[in-house]
Order: sequence, then structure tokens, then C-alpha cells
Amino acid sequence: MRTQEKVIANNLDKILDNINEGIHVVNELGQTIIYNEKMSELEGMDKEIVMHKKIDKVFPSLNEENSTLLLTLKNKEIIKNNQQEYLNKFGHKIITINTTMPLYLENGSIWALEIARDITETKKLYNKIISLQEKLYTDKDLNEEDNKYFTFSDIKGKNKKLKQVISYARQAARTDSSILIVGDTGTGKELFAQSIHSGSRRQNKPFIAQNCAALPENLLEGILFGTRKGGFTGAVNRKGLFEQANGGTLLLDEINSMSKALQAKLLRVLQEGLVRPVGGKEDIEVDVRIIATSNKSPVDSIREGKLREDLYYRLAVVLLHLPLLSERQDDIFLLSEYFIDRINRKFNRNIKGLSDEVKEIFYNYEWPGNVRQLEHVIEGAINIISDDNYIKKEHVKPFLIDVSSNNTTQQIDDKKTLPEKMEKMEKEYIIEALKKNGKNITSTAKYLGIKRQSLQYRMNKYNIDTSEI
Repeated sequence: MRTQEKVIANNLDKILDNINEGIHVVNELGQTIIYNEKMSELEGMDKEIVMHKKIDKVFPSLNEENSTLLLTLKNKEIIKNNQQEYLNKFGHKIITINTTMPLYLENGSIWALEIARDITETKKLYNKIISLQEKLYTDKDLNEEDNKYFTFSDIKGKNKKLKQVISYARQAARTDSSILIVGDTGTGKELFAQSIHSGSRRQNKPFIAQNCAALPENLLEGILFGTRKGGFTGAVNRKGLFEQANGGTLLLDEINSMSKALQAKLLRVLQEGLVRPVGGKEDIEVDVRIIATSNKSPVDSIREGKLREDLYYRLAVVLLHLPLLSERQDDIFLLSEYFIDRINRKFNRNIKGLSDEVKEIFYNYEWPGNVRQLEHVIEGAINIISDDNYIKKEHVKPFLIDVSSNNTTQQIDDKKTLPEKMEKMEKEYIIEALKKNGKNITSTAKYLGIKRQSLQYRMNKYNIDTSEI
């Protein structure tokens, strides 16, 4: 065995105990051989209790039919992203997402390795959410008072690109075709989705939104399609979002984050109008309009293997591309006035508008967070204004962070003279050079092509302290 391999072997326990996933390995008899700290933590079991014991002796609710480790030993097949619910020796319920695989040893033995993530609290939270949704949408009359969704009149702007998208969306609202809305974060995808629902024949039926990136595949499948008792350990009869949204609209946010396997099941719903709950044996007919959103180009998502091409064509019967705020510069001041008026009423303030200096800053800023960022910047500024009637530069500067830059704390620059800008660039370049050379002043001076004394002079001039880099 090479030296490096010996080091790894001798430190295996330390390596396994410092990763964020639970690791459980059993031998061909189902006895635990490896059990790391994270697994011990998520299962609430001391390592000494589990090691060298058979799984079914330590976890009474597990057997050869429902234990992913024992099933892998038996079938010699990988089980990926499987939700498992079971009890530990003390009766405590554990819910994990597991990937389990067979290990083939040189002597011909087969062991099983399991990598687990704890989702117990996540599952509890989403069970509460689903229960609340059931209460909200089951047997409920949605009258005009209840229907508080956005409408097209809530979309503010006179920009030509925006008005064209609104026109397409208004026309699409008259049909039941699936819609794919593509736009960067903060461009108003849900605003458009709700407006389409409000302008459709489904306006008095449920509008339900689900973020596809927020949950593991197994949980999301149960939430979308529902569950039936016996489908898996701890499963109950529960309606999914498709059933709850029956007659209305279901918004699937960040569709490109949904697994390919789940996308295939969604495609079947779109094609046939039928859903089958997890653990169910019969299909259920549903009448739901699907609006999906993506913050990435669908073409890029297809190329990267994140989005099925056949699902894309089913979803993008109507395709809406929302413009960036930087493409709608003519709407920046209109939106600013709208947000100032709304926030004035919310906080009982009397801010009259933007100063000329702020108008210039707003017009030239890139707005990586789009309309949502503009709203938050104005609300933040109004929160810190004391006696001024206008939003000034000092009120907005703390909030205009360029999140698209490699330097996440980069803010808008003051109006500097050329010498000031050159000094700023020189300081940044020296700091980067110090980082690359391990903060060694002699090496950094050589790297920069200047004398050590010259570098020290500049470091003193710019107050550069290596301990703070």
C-alpha cells in the first residue's frame, strides 16, 4: 500500500466523521461495519449501540422488505434518492433521503454502503404546509373578497418590450394552454402568473404556487401528486397540489430544478390530465392549467440536461420572456414613483421623490436584482431618512450592492477624479498581489516589479494591513 493510501486508511474514521452526510456500511450479514458521527446524530443512536450489530436488532421497524441497506444486499442494485421512514431503538421517528449501493470486496463478499440526509424537520414542516393548503382550498368558495391575486393593472411600466409581453400574456389568459415564463430573479414572474390566472376563466378557482427547487425529489412528488396509505412507511391518504388546484392554476416555479424522473411524470399529467398518487393504484382525472417559470434560458437548461426537451415543448405552448430592468430604463423613474407612493402610505411618510443625483445613479446602475431590487432599495432608503424630503445618494448607497460582481461588497463609486480612480485601482492591485504571494512583502514586491521600500510606502499610504487581508 502506498504511503498516501496508508494515511487515508489510518484516518478514515476522522474523514468520515467530518462530512455532512450520514454514512452507514453493513457487511454481508447485515452487521454495521462503518457508522459515522453524522449518521449517529441524525438517527439519535450512540455509535457503540449500532456497531457490529444487525440492523433489525437495532432498528426494530426495519426488515428485509423496507430497509434500503438490506434490500441492496439482497438485490445487489443501487437505490437512489429513496425516502425512508423508520424508528430507532427508542421509538424516535427518522426520515431520510438515502442513496444505497453494493460494495464488492476482493474476497467475493458484498457489503452495502448508504449515504443519508436527514429531512425529518423538512418533512414535518411541509406536512404542516400541505395541511394548511388542504384547509384553504378544499370545499372553499373563492368569492371576490378571497381572490386577492395580482392583475395586469398591477404590472407597472410603459416600456415597449414590457407592453408587448403584457399583450401576449393577456391573450394567453383567454385560453387554457400551458405557459412558460422565463426571466431573471426579480423580473416579476409570479406577478405575471397571477395576472394571467386573474384574467382567465379560472379566476374564481385556486391558484397554487410551488417552488420546485425547495424540496428533495421524493417529497416534491408526494406534494404534487398526493400520497396513499401504504405507499411508503408513514404514508397517509393526502391530496396533492394537482388535486387541490383542480379547476384552477398551478404555478411550478424553477421548473428546471425538478429532477428528470419527476419531469417525466409531469409530462404524463400534461398529456393525459391524469395523476397517480404515490402508493396509489388508480389514476385521478384533474383539470389544472400549468404555468411554469425558469430563471435560466430553457435552451441552456436542455443543453445542460436539466430540462427534458419534450416537457419544454409541452410547457412552452406560450413562451413569455420578461425583460430585465436594465432593458427598461425608461420605466425606472415611473417604478420609483410608484414604490415611493406605496411605501409612503405603508409607513405614513411624506417622501416626495428622488434627488437629481439619485436619478442619475439609478439610470446608470445595472440592477442585477431587477424590479424587486429597486423596490427594496427604495424601502431601505425611506427607512433611514430622517428629515429629508427627497431620497439622496447617502440614503441609497448602502443598498446598491453589485451581486453580479466577483467582489460581492462592491458598491456604487463616488464621482472621483482620474488620480483618485488610479489610486483606488493601485490599492486593489497591491492587495490582490499580496494575496497571491502569501502576504510576503519581499515576494510581492518582486511580483509587482518594484522595490520592497516602494511597496511598504504604498501600503502605508493606502492603510493596507496584511492581517486584515
